[in-house]
Amino acid sequence: MANMGLASALTAVAVAQLIKPTGLYIRTGTWDAGRLIGSGGMPSSHSSGVSALAAYVAAKYGIKTPEFGVSALLGIVVMYDAMNIRRQAGEIAMQVNDLDENVERLSGEHPGLYHKRKRERLKERLGHTPREVLVGALLGAGIGLAGAFVSRNK
Repeated sequence: MANMGLASALTAVAVAQLIKPTGLYIRTGTWDAGRLIGSGGMPSSHSSGVSALAAYVAAKYGIKTPEFGVSALLGIVVMYDAMNIRRQAGEIAMQVNDLDENVERLSGEHPGLYHKRKRERLKERLGHTPREVLVGALLGAGIGLAGAFVSRNK
């Protein structure tokens, strides 16, 4: 591939996504193929991708370059968003998903008509814990450095 930085970042995302269902299977014995494309979970593929790009750029061009500055800032924004904003949105989704059922239970109408009609729950697994972000960042940095090493030897 002509753009090894992009290839490293995409590889890091793919590896992180492959680890998610495999790790779940090892921990619980349950296979969930949806984790291959879903968000949230261990490790953060967002963090892995941006860290791979930043590590590649740092190794290839140096940390005093504008290219590294852009890639590092992108990484900081993405990882902050994954740990804070998206994680909070997931926690709010859990409460909203349970709200109608709780109201019906309190009113004595459980399960009520509204609860039966409700078709789709809000997505709860959106963001990441700091640990998931850290592991994703370390995974991505390793892949980015490997990509820089490979591109130097070509």
